[in-house]
Amino acid sequence: MIVVSGATGRLGGRVAARLDRPQRLLVRDAARAPRIAGAQVAQAEYADAAAVRAGLEGADVVLMVSASEGPGRVDQHRAFVDAAVAAGVGQLVYTSFAGARPDATFTLARDHWATEQHIRATGLPFTFLRDNLYADFVPALVGDDGVIRGPGGAGAAAVVAQDDIADAIVAVLRDPGPHAGQTYDLTGPQALTFAEMATTLTAATGREIRYHDETREEAYASRAGYGAPDWQLDAWVSTYAAVAAGELSTVDPAIEQLTGRPARPLAEVLGLP
Repeated sequence: MIVVSGATGRLGGRVAARLDRPQRLLVRDAARAPRIAGAQVAQAEYADAAAVRAGLEGADVVLMVSASEGPGRVDQHRAFVDAAVAAGVGQLVYTSFAGARPDATFTLARDHWATEQHIRATGLPFTFLRDNLYADFVPALVGDDGVIRGPGGAGAAAVVAQDDIADAIVAVLRDPGPHAGQTYDLTGPQALTFAEMATTLTAATGREIRYHDETREEAYASRAGYGAPDWQLDAWVSTYAAVAAGELSTVDPAIEQLTGRPARPLAEVLGLP
């Protein structure tokens, strides 16, 4: 039995649709669960340990898609992991983030590190899949004026397609044993600067897109009008700062090793030949 959490989301939904094994979908809202032949549905919030434990009972392997970003995310993750241990889960596959470490420049990568450490401490067999920035979300970086703004400097990120991540996850879930104790960096086939991403977006959309390298102070000022909480502003700005620091530039062959085919470049994700 495979349990897929986050099945109403972009990544979990892709995984659930690709699996050809008995599976249970663990979702917050059962009414929104994807309709997949033969799949069971269990409803639970990550922080509700009793509901999570019930949803994970009998699971050989569980996909734990990281919870929504927020100041309480690590606590939610810990509750989920502890429930998985209590349920006797055989192996936990966790979607982490590239460069996860306690002093990562990207603030939310520190959350992933804390979650990884908690999983390790439980003794539960695990597989960590550390995703780079999503290639699918690159168009959302563009402002209404056609400009990508951020303090990314000349740094590069090995942006990765969500479809490739989903395929890699499915490969692990179908045969989890060989991947126990492993950490995989899931990246695209090349590291791109934000200027290069802008050029690719221009070719894909026919609209001129450019990159403006902000200072840290400019980055906070340009985002102040959104009314976002401080933790979210820090996350937005530190994403670019992590790229500038070279923390997301490593290109790894894990996608091809797990799926048997090369990772898709950004141009292909955007529909270019």
